[in-house]
Amino acid sequence: MLKFEWNLTKARANLKKHGVSFEEAQSVFFDENAIQFFDSESSFEEERFLMLGLSENFRIFCEREGEVIRIISARRATASERKHYTGA
Repeated sequence: MLKFEWNLTKARANLKKHGVSFEEAQSVFFDENAIQFFDSESSFEEERFLMLGLSENFRIFCEREGEVIRIISARRATASERKHYTGA
């Protein structure tokens, strides 16, 4: 069973800025076609990953490896990210 955590202040700011709740972001981790990438640009103090998957719409998420997935940000995928996901 997957467990999720996040900073409540960051979650509120993310919803206001990107229109994506961290509660909704959890659903991408259940997309069997989701693609995960190592995020070398953000992996200074800890290893971070980007996940591209399908929720209600396409979203991209940043999470930390470990027993508990920490959602750091969530936003709509760009057009090029959507193409990467669909292979089109």
